Amino acid sequence: MFFEDRVDAGRRLAEDLAVLRDENVVVLGLPRGGVPVAFEVALSLDAPLDVIVVRKLGVPYQPELAFGAVGEDGARVINPAVVAVAGLSGEDMAQVERRERAELERRAVRFRMGRSRVPLAGRTAVIVDDGVATGATARAACQVARAQGAARVVLAVPVASREALHLLRREADEVICLGQPKFFFAVGQWYRHFEQTTDDEVVDLLARAADGAGAPQPVVDADPPLRDDEVRVQAGKVELAGHLTVPEHPIGVVVFAHGSGSSRHSPRNRYVAEVLQRAGLGTLLFDLLTTAEEINRANVFDIDLLAGRLVEVTAWLTRQEHVEGLPIGYFGASTGAAAALCAAADPRVQVAAVVSRGGRPDLAGRALAAVRAPTLLIVGDHDYLVLELNHQAAKAMSCETALAEVPGATHLFEEPGTLREAAELARDWFTTRLPSATATESAGSA
Repeated sequence: MFFEDRVDAGRRLAEDLAVLRDENVVVLGLPRGGVPVAFEVALSLDAPLDVIVVRKLGVPYQPELAFGAVGEDGARVINPAVVAVAGLSGEDMAQVERRERAELERRAVRFRMGRSRVPLAGRTAVIVDDGVATGATARAACQVARAQGAARVVLAVPVASREALHLLRREADEVICLGQPKFFFAVGQWYRHFEQTTDDEVVDLLARAADGAGAPQPVVDADPPLRDDEVRVQAGKVELAGHLTVPEHPIGVVVFAHGSGSSRHSPRNRYVAEVLQRAGLGTLLFDLLTTAEEINRANVFDIDLLAGRLVEVTAWLTRQEHVEGLPIGYFGASTGAAAALCAAADPRVQVAAVVSRGGRPDLAGRALAAVRAPTLLIVGDHDYLVLELNHQAAKAMSCETALAEVPGATHLFEEPGTLREAAELARDWFTTRLPSATATESAGSA
């Protein structure tokens, strides 16, 4: 089962929840991505909408891997298996929890904008998210709802992994899930459009629900893309999965190289890709490793392997319809940034521009001095260790290099407005460098 976007998912989910219309229901969206889904459910059930704020506890060296979650009123869920595998100490976990609880409190205030929390005592709490992968966040949400006095807890999601649902049925009185695919890798793989939901969008939807206003009108693109396809790319002995989008009148194509714990379905990468597409840039999001290869963590740091894959994928891309002849850019994150820089230095490909977001360019080693493509390093000014590594890498590069610090951002750019700023910086870099690369090539061939 696939969904066009979160609005589509919410409307389809609401159909299965229609039996609750006569109950004393409160709909609770999990921020941020669950709120647009929950808005449609609340609208259909004519029920009040609120957020249930929980925060994932990420492994310090791999933040997208959750070892648990925390919620309002002191709720806490820990996954002992992840803690054991990651080798986390009590102090490691405590530091992450202190940081996430502070952010949880800030977001609760920000989202409600002075409104009181909708009381749950004696009511049916319908907890809604855009999908469930591991279930840690949803488990915490169920516990928070019970702690706040909900008489009945219903968890409703468009799609979820079967493993997570097995655990969640122990936490909720009822679980409603439209799709339970056998092979589940990430929530975003079941959505055609899965850009990141911003804090401002959450605030707007909650305000609309509180005021009884209808849903915001969707923006309809004037021109459909030339291509918007799932693709398979042969790289050596393995086949890699990707998604290629080429807008009308493209000025270039940007290949994404994600980092540790991420994939082509990453909401952050998809959000950046949407920003680039609106500026006339094609995008190719693909997985540098197969599912089996990702199990071995050493592969994530095998920069030579990742860069070689990127070179092969780039060669494939330049032969594709609507792409041939267009300048190519690389967008790398975390270890993917090192792979992008190594690939950009490879004489087998021509790369016109590189952008690194929260990257580890230091892992590119000697290749840094060989990069000729204009390179932008984007780092959060609160991502202290990575910021210093980027400053050192910039000194080792001989091409046009700029380092942009995003105020208030940490490694994952989760703070309000920080990912948008990073995406706009990347957009401006690519739109000013890629067309000029085409002009230079044309002049050189004249």
